[in-house]
Amino acid sequence: MGRLEELPDDYDETLGSNAPPDAATKNPTSTSRSQPSTVKIASTPLEGNSSGPTNYDPTPALPPAIASMHTQSVDEVADMLKQTPLFMTSLDDTSTVDENMQLEAMRALQYEGTRAEIAQGFREKGNELAREKKWSDGKEFYTKGLLALRVEKPEDEIKEDKKEKEVEEACYINRALCNLELKNYRSTILDCASTLRLNPGNIKAHYRSCLALLSLAKLPEAFDSCQHLLALDPTNAQGLALLARVNTAREVQATKEAKRLERETRQQKEAETLRTALLARSIRTRNTGQPPEMEDAAIHLVPDPLSLVNSTLVFPVVVLFPVHLQSDFIKAFGEEQTLAGHLSYLLPLPWDDAREYTVDSVEAYLETTTGGLVKWGKKVPLLKVLSGGKVEVVDGIVRVNVVPKGRSQTWIQDIKARKPGGI
Repeated sequence: MGRLEELPDDYDETLGSNAPPDAATKNPTSTSRSQPSTVKIASTPLEGNSSGPTNYDPTPALPPAIASMHTQSVDEVADMLKQTPLFMTSLDDTSTVDENMQLEAMRALQYEGTRAEIAQGFREKGNELAREKKWSDGKEFYTKGLLALRVEKPEDEIKEDKKEKEVEEACYINRALCNLELKNYRSTILDCASTLRLNPGNIKAHYRSCLALLSLAKLPEAFDSCQHLLALDPTNAQGLALLARVNTAREVQATKEAKRLERETRQQKEAETLRTALLARSIRTRNTGQPPEMEDAAIHLVPDPLSLVNSTLVFPVVVLFPVHLQSDFIKAFGEEQTLAGHLSYLLPLPWDDAREYTVDSVEAYLETTTGGLVKWGKKVPLLKVLSGGKVEVVDGIVRVNVVPKGRSQTWIQDIKARKPGGI
């Protein structure tokens, strides 16, 4: 009985498995005598076969597509998977997407159909999102529907003009609704205008346009839109209710406008009366263009700003204490009042520990129009020192310097030294 040995997968049958190696080489033509059959199966290549493999790996070979990954890094494999639609996480890499045939095929399936059918699909998706009040997403799909209708039309779709106009109109008016809910009022008006160019009888376009115009306080235009709506459907309940809202807003606006005009007219008259009063008293004023913030403090006539006969002037006054770099503010200093009357409640000062500032121990000075100083007697009315044109009121404020008598001469000398030409 023959002996069995294991042969390798790449064993070459031409070596002669039924004859001894020596016989196969010494007598290759001898076939008359039958030789005992021997099957040799070996776990290693045959001895003496120099052409056989030197190392044998029993692991099955991988498919070529997977085997190629052995030469790639993990990042390269991940990038390759991301180009497959099933594993895509982003469409930002447009260069990759444009060359990806699988993705382009899926896109082609998405946009199969005529222009009207594609636009209708976007419209229906937008309707679904609008019903869910997802206004931004719905607006995007209506926009895609409109863009689909701008693609060059094939010859076999000429008959679909009517359907396309219907879809285009619906996309515009529905996008107008999305913009209205998103408070994009100007975009709402533009979409309604586009709808009306396609169909001047679209009631929804007039209604939504009117709502947007009302929100922008464009009441004449809103009233006009409402009138067009009711001209198409005089019994439209929503249109009648909207007209009532527009009319109410117009009445409120008219009342506000009347009050504004009245207020502006009065302010103009008060300003003119004040200028006349200052000129009559020979009081000079000057504005620097950068007045300080004084809230409601200002030169005015009391008790009647429009009366020159029965009213007196009131000035805001800043009291400066230059020796100690301090100040105080008198909001309303009447033209007939004296400085002593106001100093009586301002003094003593909380920071004056030495008690240098009393009504009897201080002197007051105002700066003249030429840059000098004029002494203001504490019992002299404000009008007397302001009239005559020597002193000017800058930016609507009277500024007075109050210094202790014992330091007044030193302070005056310091002022002279700081001025180029002296006082």
